[in-house]
Amino acid sequence: MSVRTTTRRRQLGATLRKLRAHTGMTLEEAGRLVGVSKATVSRYETQAGPVKWIVVDALCREYGASDAEREAVVSLAKDAKQQGWWSSFADAIPESMNLLLTLEDEAMREDHFSCVYVPGLLQTRAYSAALQRANEIPLEPAEIEQLVDIRMKRQEVLTRPRPFRLWAILDESVIRRVVGSREIMKEQLGRLHEVNESPHVTLQVLPFSNGAHGAALGSFVIIGGTEPALDVVYVDFHTGSLFLEKDEELERYRLAFEYLRAQALDMEASSAMIHRARKEL
Repeated sequence: MSVRTTTRRRQLGATLRKLRAHTGMTLEEAGRLVGVSKATVSRYETQAGPVKWIVVDALCREYGASDAEREAVVSLAKDAKQQGWWSSFADAIPESMNLLLTLEDEAMREDHFSCVYVPGLLQTRAYSAALQRANEIPLEPAEIEQLVDIRMKRQEVLTRPRPFRLWAILDESVIRRVVGSREIMKEQLGRLHEVNESPHVTLQVLPFSNGAHGAALGSFVIIGGTEPALDVVYVDFHTGSLFLEKDEELERYRLAFEYLRAQALDMEASSAMIHRARKEL
């Protein structure tokens, strides 16, 4: 099974498990309702082998999924073998990044809190390259170039025909930390100021003056599907990444983001702070 198939199947399996769990059905009960074996339902949920979209459709109907949820899940089943634009970079992309790109490709929105660096979707090329050069594991120039190419290509979700909504909250440290050089940082801050004028992007700054806040969780992204049931939280750690999908996990991060949004400056004041930070460089 290809890496691409694995990531789409993982999302499909996780979603089917979640939908069944909401009904309280056993694997055997679900299989009997749609005319397949308990083992088949289990295989669909554990990403073991191919799937038939018509069975996925039937399962979603029995689980009481909304039309939007069912269409999104069936789309995942139909596209399980589809290759994304990043397939040509497969050797350079760890599985966690492959999954992130897959989820992002299907997403309708992202709620992003960053307490260290500018979110990847908003980075300039020079800023992104400077981050790669700061890696504790030295990278060859060609490797850096390829990783930056991937990040720049990823940003196309912001300009695709189907609107993608990004809400980013940046800790003030993000706009104060000089990455690369003063000139690189000035360009990056200019990009943030500019993007806050986009109708599909909301950018807020959480100032130092607000003191303690609900971000003890660290940086995180809530990747929003077509329905809340398809949401996934992405947390990037130094030693790896986590994808969280349990209801209680989602609720914790949703509440944290709402709390941060209430504490952060509004868009106008945030743009003004970014502009001041740029002038001070």
